[in-house]
Amino acid sequence: MAVEFERKDKYSIDDLISIITILRAPDGCPWDREQTHFSIKKNFIEETYEVIEAINKESVDGLREELGDVLLQIMLHCEMEREQGNFDFGDICDELCRKLIIRHPHVFSNVEASNVQEVLSVWDSVKQKTKGRDKCSRILSDIPLELPALMRAQKVQSKASKSGFDWQNISGALNKIQEEINELNNAVSHKSQQEIEDEFGDVLFSCVNVARFLSVDSEEALKASTDKFIKRFTLVEQLAEEKGISVNDAPLEILDALWDEAKEILAE
Repeated sequence: MAVEFERKDKYSIDDLISIITILRAPDGCPWDREQTHFSIKKNFIEETYEVIEAINKESVDGLREELGDVLLQIMLHCEMEREQGNFDFGDICDELCRKLIIRHPHVFSNVEASNVQEVLSVWDSVKQKTKGRDKCSRILSDIPLELPALMRAQKVQSKASKSGFDWQNISGALNKIQEEINELNNAVSHKSQQEIEDEFGDVLFSCVNVARFLSVDSEEALKASTDKFIKRFTLVEQLAEEKGISVNDAPLEILDALWDEAKEILAE
């Protein structure tokens, strides 16, 4: 038997709240009713990445739809807490409004900030004060472990830099990469898997540091390089097929030649 709900030509946030409450009710949807914060946490990540995909594709329709899916995740988590009497969507909106007002004193108060850098400085200053962070180590520890590794590394380095712990210029960061590569070579010669993993991580961390000096987003740069590899490899397979070459059986010299050919074609 269907629940009573008014059909409309245009729904609002209040309607969304009502729908989520209905879905989680005893006579609502069995799947929605049994979900917990932990059972759907991966859904939140997936929906967020689908928003990013829509942005990258510059799809307005896709962005509207995927933002709605992210909002659904937010509403489900809110409803779970409302059921426990902890907070509801209104409480989240209230807290967010207060935070935005406090962290924008250059808009809602008399603090001066005439450019983006000054705005970011004010934001960080207010954020650290309101969160009671008096040491850089506490700031670094608060950066979520769940962030993608490259993104987290770059964020950690950026925060550490603001405390003065940084190279004076990019040459120091570049030299550090070579130093870490030498240590990785030593680890490989020792054939110690734990040592190899440690040193390999240090190489990646040093590469991220160079990216930061170059104002390059490490996460986006690696994504672009991975996409580029896929395009080139796809073309290598096509070229091999045209020449009657088996990619699985061909010697590395032949594959390298096909790779160079594909690289030239895609560069045209």
